[in-house]
Amino acid sequence: MADTDRTETDARGQLFDQLDDVRAGMLGVEGSGQHMQPMTHYFDRDTGELWFITSRDTDLVRGIGQGNTAHFCVQSTSQDYYACLSGPIRQSQDEAKLDEIWSAVAAAYFEGGREDRDVCLLHMPLHEAAIWSSSGNPFAFGIEVLRANMTDGTAQTGTHKVINFASAA
Repeated sequence: MADTDRTETDARGQLFDQLDDVRAGMLGVEGSGQHMQPMTHYFDRDTGELWFITSRDTDLVRGIGQGNTAHFCVQSTSQDYYACLSGPIRQSQDEAKLDEIWSAVAAAYFEGGREDRDVCLLHMPLHEAAIWSSSGNPFAFGIEVLRANMTDGTAQTGTHKVINFASAA
């Protein structure tokens, strides 16, 4: 395996681990003119897809319309890790997936529970993700800043990687 392939695989695995650990992020729809909003995501590691449960009567669903591109951003507070994911988003009628991810937390937002007519499942297959991460070690950060200020170089305090899911298919 080429070194760049390993780096891509490592970055993808790290992203998937973060999506499993972080419970919410900010979701926004391109061109909707709306601010991003906090949403709980359900990540399917096997398919590289995000799922969201929301109310059919929201600005978010109206912004999606029949389909649009969305961005979902997550941040780990326990590590210096940030990711912005993009892909098409649409409403889904996948009852089996809704049953799979339905929870007591989701039920708390709908008077009629799982059978409430306003329950809306959103599906977002990932096309691309930009990630930024660092060790989070304050000592290493300080040394790197000091090194940059004492030389003509710049601080190298983390990594940045773009993952293209479409090319991996």
